[in-house]
Amino acid sequence: MKKSLVYVLSAMVMVIISASFAFAAPEAAAAAAGTVDYTKAIIIGCSIIGAGLAIAFGTIGTGNGMGAGLNGATNAVGRNPEAQGKILLTMMVGLAMIESLAIYALVIALILLYANPLLKYLN
Repeated sequence: MKKSLVYVLSAMVMVIISASFAFAAPEAAAAAAGTVDYTKAIIIGCSIIGAGLAIAFGTIGTGNGMGAGLNGATNAVGRNPEAQGKILLTMMVGLAMIESLAIYALVIALILLYANPLLKYLN
């Protein structure tokens, strides 16, 4: 478990580092002429990190919440099988509310990646 986590984290770091170089490549031609402004590359790199953190923390929290909800629902059905219909309905509504938090995290990540409001002030 720990070894795979280290592999995933090191892969994320490599992607983040290589992405900043890829987005800074057009400015390499300007480097030969004089000074280069790396503001856009820094903002894009920070946006990539922020999007990754938004998705990571958003899905960790919702995964824990869904697991706890399903655990409680299965225990309740095991204790009282006659109430399965009401428990199932309440569980489904609760899971939909929890899943909406992951969707909000996805929307924030997509805004950071594709519609970053900070980039419009650089042009």
